Amino acid sequence: MTETTQTYARLGEIGLTNFAPYLMNRIMGRYNAMIREEMADLGLTTPKMRALAVLSVVEGPLIRELAVYTVVEQSTLSRALDQLHGEGLIRREADMNDSRAVRVFLTETGRAAFETLWPHMAASAARLFQGIPEEEQRAFVATLQKMLTNIRKHEI
Repeated sequence: MTETTQTYARLGEIGLTNFAPYLMNRIMGRYNAMIREEMADLGLTTPKMRALAVLSVVEGPLIRELAVYTVVEQSTLSRALDQLHGEGLIRREADMNDSRAVRVFLTETGRAAFETLWPHMAASAARLFQGIPEEEQRAFVATLQKMLTNIRKHEI
């Protein structure tokens, strides 16, 4: 049966607490709320925090790649990058192979800002998994990785 001809249970039959996308949105909303105060203290918004987080582990991605990693619309990301650049937290460089493309790098100041935020992010993430055995945590992350593979549009 194809996706368009398959019959699905109605949301009322499934219930919100059994609908994975609802649960994922609610969880991420709470996670973001848990770290919002620390982000604000550093002058960061969610898009800026996501960019710093990605840049802390991915060296010099193209802006279009950074948009995929951060799950932020490119126009919103561009504004966030302008602000981060103005604050000295990132630097931009033309790509060696395509002068029209721009790569983004974390500065030492940007790395320090992210390292200040990271313990709060890690503690909030740990709170999500409180009382859940490590084996279940690993299985959950593996399931999320498979789900992402099922729906992703990019190789990243």
